[in-house]
Amino acid sequence: MRVYVPLSLPRLAAAYKAGELGPAPLTAYAVTPALREWYVSDDIEELEYAALNRAALASLRMLAGEPDAARRRVVVAVDVPDGAAVADPDRGLDPGALGEVSVRDAVRLAKAAAVHVDADDAERDVAAAVAALGAADHGDDDAQFVVDGAEDHELLWFATQEIPNLIGSAG
Repeated sequence: MRVYVPLSLPRLAAAYKAGELGPAPLTAYAVTPALREWYVSDDIEELEYAALNRAALASLRMLAGEPDAARRRVVVAVDVPDGAAVADPDRGLDPGALGEVSVRDAVRLAKAAAVHVDADDAERDVAAAVAALGAADHGDDDAQFVVDGAEDHELLWFATQEIPNLIGSAG
């Protein structure tokens, strides 16, 4: 099962140093039954893209708690054994938890398939989105527009061998 683990560049640096994504349990995003129902698609690539975007939003929320982190969303794509990632059935219909899964064990970073990170030119929009999150969560449509603006930036794909270069630019 492919899961998407939201991080920030400092958290990616810590994972690289430790050699694993952890500690467990990890919150990640995947193609869950609730996500399939919400997205109304049978195309696995579209569904995985939706799960990646859910993880990117979670990364944005992480950045809100890390004021010194570079304003770039980070998502690590990892394949875990079936059954290692479980959706909470009590949160299945919660729109905020669509695609959310809990990965029971730490995952070796060597198992990662790829790392997805914002380009440098997204930092201004991501910073604005982080600042607008609170108001957006309270129903402010203008703030939600700013948060949605971060999604206009596609996350770039990086091979795991490129992690040292990514975290070196975390400054």
